[in-house]
Amino acid sequence: MLKAHFSEDKLEAGCDEAGRGCLAGPVVAAAVILPRGFQHEDLNDSKQLSKKKRDRIRLEIESEALAWAVAFVDNEEIDQLNILNASYRAMQLAVDQLKQQPELLLIDGNRYKPHNDIPFECIIKGDGKYYSIAAASVLAKTYRDEFMEKIALEHPQYEWEKNKGYPTNAHREGIKMIGPSPYHRKSFRLLPEQLELFT
Repeated sequence: MLKAHFSEDKLEAGCDEAGRGCLAGPVVAAAVILPRGFQHEDLNDSKQLSKKKRDRIRLEIESEALAWAVAFVDNEEIDQLNILNASYRAMQLAVDQLKQQPELLLIDGNRYKPHNDIPFECIIKGDGKYYSIAAASVLAKTYRDEFMEKIALEHPQYEWEKNKGYPTNAHREGIKMIGPSPYHRKSFRLLPEQLELFT
């Protein structure tokens, strides 16, 4: 059973991101403020849930949360900032979009870059410990997956509808055959061998 809150009295927003390890597409972050004492029998780290469950729970989160927001940082900005800073940026943008300002952020992971003087706690594997972080992980993943399925229609050779931009064999075969797309992260090692992809 996940925990409903970290602090006794602060308005908390859980934050998580999806897509850090991908070769293509954006990194997507979500921030979610849940009602005090919120519970959900199925909500967990999004990676532990089936697609069907994630999609159902996403609708429940969106209707029951006090506030929620999702933010995208695209592949070009990832190449400019690096993936760690782009992940921070996506989380900060999501927090900025919340209709209520949280008093405490619960960040999934071990690092975060402070923003707008909002206190934060980094919680390793927090998406399996706190409902608000798990809720953020579900929103970030479902919104990102939808985006990758949409752009897969433009670029079917990479099979993004299946791999969502992660470095599978099929994805890398597509890169090898036709080179990178406009959605690929040029700062990432797209193929194991160092091919001249961008000349």
